[in-house]
Amino acid sequence: MDTTITTWTSLINYFSGVFTAPTFGIFASLMTGWILCTARRTTTGMMPFADPQKKRPHDAFHRLFPAARWTTSELWRLLALLLVDVFYPTGEILLYLDDTVFRRNGRKVEGAGWHRDAVRSTGTKIVYAWGLKLVVLTLCVRAPWGGEPLGLPINLRLYRKGQSNLIDLAEEMLREVTQWLPQREFIAGGDGFYATLVGRKIRHLEFISRIRCDAKIFALPSRKPKHQRGPHPKKGRRLPCPQKMAARVTSWKTVRTLERGKERRRQVYTREVLWYEVSHQPVLLTISRDPEGIEEDDYFVGSNVARSATQVVNIFSGRWCIEDTFKNTKQYLGVQEPQTWKGPGPERAAVLGCWLYSLVWLWYLLQKKNARKLPKIPWYPHKPYPSFQDALACLRRVLWKERIKVWFGKTSVHDKVFEFLIEALASAA
Repeated sequence: MDTTITTWTSLINYFSGVFTAPTFGIFASLMTGWILCTARRTTTGMMPFADPQKKRPHDAFHRLFPAARWTTSELWRLLALLLVDVFYPTGEILLYLDDTVFRRNGRKVEGAGWHRDAVRSTGTKIVYAWGLKLVVLTLCVRAPWGGEPLGLPINLRLYRKGQSNLIDLAEEMLREVTQWLPQREFIAGGDGFYATLVGRKIRHLEFISRIRCDAKIFALPSRKPKHQRGPHPKKGRRLPCPQKMAARVTSWKTVRTLERGKERRRQVYTREVLWYEVSHQPVLLTISRDPEGIEEDDYFVGSNVARSATQVVNIFSGRWCIEDTFKNTKQYLGVQEPQTWKGPGPERAAVLGCWLYSLVWLWYLLQKKNARKLPKIPWYPHKPYPSFQDALACLRRVLWKERIKVWFGKTSVHDKVFEFLIEALASAA
């Protein structure tokens, strides 16, 4: 059997301990059907690709999301351990987190609500969408071809109104991941909404985020004179907000940064400050400026005051990979399409969609160099590196080839007709 299909099968089998034996068979078939499906990714739409010979009753597949006995936390734990073992055998582990809305249809979808749609909203108009509000934690992976890093989901939480807020859910995920790997050091990044996580002390974790340009910051407290009465000062004098501070800075340092796979020149300034409303410990304020004056200044805050400005800018710039993760899972894996409404079904469907995204990239990156060769596209001859769509097509090509071997025999795969069919199915979504 082809080594690539064995690798995919072994990846699926790695998670067999999460499920009972009967459920795992259904799970493995449905995940393969999810990959091969050319229709909408509803359970009914995936079933012909998951079980083409109709060996299992259809209700067995429908029960996988709302009623089967398995836990999402164990599924994420095994995935995180596997990805870290492959991509971060040593050194600090880089994470990014953000939230998104998986739009759903139906008035009685468990856990759904009206949430701001960040994609369609603008500065003057807010658009709301009905669906699941999810906080996603991803592992940053540097692909061998360079360019923008990949964001592979390793944990997820569903936000429910009236319960834990988004910040608390993010902290819960970060603590959980650090407990899975208690001997490792982590760096996590998030947008300005999650900046208050700088003040949440999580063991072995450093957090970097944007800070408000009008944040109330203070100098570090001065030492109390030896014979003066009273408590030690908790904070120093009030400093100008980051935006006003940037206007007064004259000691800019010019550095070279690596942002989204491209080298750029930046002017940076750093200072230890107290963001007293968030943290009573010193934090590192970093101001980044475009020397050409085209882009607006960026203001970052980090819990590690020993981090250099170049490192802060480099680390935060990789956060955009999680936005690509949201786009790819929705556009190419159809994570918003499974029609399950009750109990844990909607959340589990979202979990499996994000989990599958990480597994597809893992499978693709584990292949030999020739297996990852980019297809020749006449209208895009100079494509620099593969996209998720290429990785998905590569996996589909292998799975379809193996399936056609079983159906029609080994010799038929070399027929030009079947080669054309496999290429067509590999590109179908």
